Amino acid sequence: MNEIRVLSGIGDKGPACMQLKVNGQCWLLDCGHGPEANAHFDPSWLKGVDAVFVTHDHIDHIGGAAYAVEAGLPIYTTAQTAKALPPAAEVRLLLERGVHEIAGVTVTTGHNGHALGGVWLHFDIGDGLFYSGDWSEESAWFAFDLPPPAKTAILDCSYHLDNVPQSERLAALDARLDRLVGQILLPVPPSGRAGELALHLVERYGLDAVILDPECRTALKSALGSAVASEGLRKTAPQIAPLLERGDLADARFLICDTPNADGGAAWGYVRAWRESGRLGKDAHVVFTGHMTAHARGICSVPGGYFQRWNVHPPLRDQIRMLERLNAQVFAPAFCTCPEDYLIETGPGGSGLGAKVFLHESIQL
Repeated sequence: MNEIRVLSGIGDKGPACMQLKVNGQCWLLDCGHGPEANAHFDPSWLKGVDAVFVTHDHIDHIGGAAYAVEAGLPIYTTAQTAKALPPAAEVRLLLERGVHEIAGVTVTTGHNGHALGGVWLHFDIGDGLFYSGDWSEESAWFAFDLPPPAKTAILDCSYHLDNVPQSERLAALDARLDRLVGQILLPVPPSGRAGELALHLVERYGLDAVILDPECRTALKSALGSAVASEGLRKTAPQIAPLLERGDLADARFLICDTPNADGGAAWGYVRAWRESGRLGKDAHVVFTGHMTAHARGICSVPGGYFQRWNVHPPLRDQIRMLERLNAQVFAPAFCTCPEDYLIETGPGGSGLGAKVFLHESIQL
């Protein structure tokens, strides 16, 4: 019997971890930790597992990979994502866009529009199973590929029923930045928003206004310098190339730095220095653009900390459109609180999501 079980990722923005049983094999789809510090990967999820698939290198999808490596399990992922795995990992490469035969199952991958080397997964079982991981179709930086049809879908619904498009997000961000006087820190995941935020700011404010910290420069150099990785980027991506050859400029207006919640790396260094010098909230500011952990929320609770969302997950309209493209009949809304709200959005009298909402542990395929 083939089935997909949601071990973690339904009912909260918690670690991504799904268990797929197919053809006598047991596969783990993602092995995340966090994003909250107390949201751990459970090593018991590896019991009976034959292999692990990792969609991209963000911590809530890859943070538990060390346990898989310790268990001696092969990890299927792209060459770019594999760079974030422990050195001892037994990596079995997936193409960023391609078709693979694994243990008698046809597995199709495509660019997910969300992270360097990031992919969605489609399994040719039970009239098709689509696992989106995280995905976005609105990025001006990352490429996105359309998946094949699938009867069953586990969708990234991180933004829940929010339906604000990226165009409105950008207008709100620009308005916020224009109101702030002085330097602005933008904490980011280097393989995620770093490139697209840099591209947007360079186009609007010019090259001299923007710097990237060493971690972001390294990640983006790897992307632009690799023929394989660059296939996952839009044609406009090389516009930021001059930033990658420039060192730190202490007086630049916009500082794009690791880590995304300013709880480590250069981002935390700037926040700490600005607090100690009394600059935070005066001529130095922090603008978070993605999911905020308790640490980031703490920074936003004092003057100088702000939140302005930048879409890196699909708004409701794109969730609906994906279900229509897939011709899905059953779907699980992943990575959001209150997934039961989707019951109101579907079926007779709903908004026409067109698929049965699944909220339980397992789906038969």
